[in-house]
Amino acid sequence: MSADGKMTVGIVGLGLIGGSFARAYKAAGHTVFGHDRDGSVEQFAELSSVLDGPLTDENLKECDTVIVALYPDATADFIKSKGPRLKGKLVIDCCGTKRDVCKVGFAEAEKNGFTFVGGHPMAGTHFSGFKYSDAGLFRGAPFVIVPPVFDDIELLDRVKRALEPAGFGSFSVTGPEEHDRMIAFTSQMAHVISGAFIKSPTATSHKGFSAGSYRDMTRVAWLNPEMWADLFLENGDNLVFELDTFMNELEKYRDAIKDGDRARLVGLLEEGKRRKEEVDGK
Repeated sequence: MSADGKMTVGIVGLGLIGGSFARAYKAAGHTVFGHDRDGSVEQFAELSSVLDGPLTDENLKECDTVIVALYPDATADFIKSKGPRLKGKLVIDCCGTKRDVCKVGFAEAEKNGFTFVGGHPMAGTHFSGFKYSDAGLFRGAPFVIVPPVFDDIELLDRVKRALEPAGFGSFSVTGPEEHDRMIAFTSQMAHVISGAFIKSPTATSHKGFSAGSYRDMTRVAWLNPEMWADLFLENGDNLVFELDTFMNELEKYRDAIKDGDRARLVGLLEEGKRRKEEVDGK
């Protein structure tokens, strides 16, 4: 970081997340270099004045912070291939799962003298790609930090300062195992259920009969299948646990309805309402 507080940032992957980071840093007056495997996206970002230029091995040396917004395997490959060139830098990934990528990131960082921190911006839309990126996408959103150690206050401050241009509203600190366990419930389950729910034959004639509940249930069925399939499989143990729990509970509702057992159904609904109040407040 320069004396005037300006940073030089490298963004790897210019989809919705990486593109939004690039726009946020550029809007805040920082120098932004970026790379995308699709050269036309990279060129468009530069022509749109979102990038100061492509991210190269040469200007990678100038970067204070490198944000990697790729799929997990591609993130691991980038860190391994560029490890020696990342010395002294702060590298933050944006993958939706953390166990595999952090294992690689922490090991390569120790070997090559850079700092790797797992990251997960809890923001997005059902659209993907650079054309939907937005400098304000992360404003007020939570950001999950997965550091190599939990008691390094200076490191956490460094991460927060580096991410300041994005405008995150809060930060949580956790480990890779806990992150993946929680994300199976809070994010991945919603995508699985949404995709299954919309497959009802009734969906083709819902117009005029649907409102907020339908929109909320189906919004995230509009997803990137390749990316989410990778995330589901990488976190399969945690996701299968949540699915088994859900299907067990769903069967109770089905049986009560099929049996015409009103008392049992009321009890199940009361149970769900009470649980929501316990978890999220009234």
